[in-house]
Amino acid sequence: MILIHPTAIINSKANLDSSVKVGPYSIIDGDVSIGAGSVIGNHVTITGNTTIGKNNHIYHYSSIGESPQDKKYNQEKTFLEIGDNNTIREFCTFNRGTAQDQSLTKIGNDNWIMAYVHIAHDCEIKNHTILANNTSLAGHVSIDDYAILGGFTLVHQFCKIGSHIITAVNTVVFKDIPPYVIASGYDAKPNGINAEGLKRRGFDPKIVAKIKEAYKVLYRQGLSLNEAEEKIKILSKETEELNLYIDFIAKSTRGIIR
Repeated sequence: MILIHPTAIINSKANLDSSVKVGPYSIIDGDVSIGAGSVIGNHVTITGNTTIGKNNHIYHYSSIGESPQDKKYNQEKTFLEIGDNNTIREFCTFNRGTAQDQSLTKIGNDNWIMAYVHIAHDCEIKNHTILANNTSLAGHVSIDDYAILGGFTLVHQFCKIGSHIITAVNTVVFKDIPPYVIASGYDAKPNGINAEGLKRRGFDPKIVAKIKEAYKVLYRQGLSLNEAEEKIKILSKETEELNLYIDFIAKSTRGIIR
């Protein structure tokens, strides 16, 4: 069985596990490492200091590990890290980091990344996320576990996206989205909590009710952010899942959508 197609160009310095499959006309440069069980489609380019873990499937025509689209970039040594069990569909573009940040773009495990998604320099995508078709992330964006970004979602640089959120199609994000929230519009506004997503992930209905109560404190009672935060802290003493709200608000630098 031929795992690497004869038309693929693999630099002799590249580190590919013996089980990696590479399709026709793909190009893999010398500073690339790819773990066991990963599949690279046809016409894929993987370059730069790029590390790809186990059991990833990168579909056709994707560009992985190219230099950042940042005018400050001056050929510094920067990195892209991709974890395990990720699905990366056709025509995706993932860029390495910049020296102005941590020099690293990082993607975790078990993510489902659909066609034409762009992940810019210095982004961090954690685990179990879904990025639907044509989602684009500007530089320095962070996305927490189980977030779902609907098709054509655009995220401004330095924004933070909380766990278990979901955005509607064509959402444009200029501020941080707290955990559990449904966001939509241009610019993004809160539209309740992602109750269906929480149900599918096995959240107890009583916990979902408490999350909804905290959402109302944050968005429906006319409180300042500091007032809402203090009230949620009291609620969190009985419901630890609300600590995600508190931690997220404390880390927010752009302000949250309201």
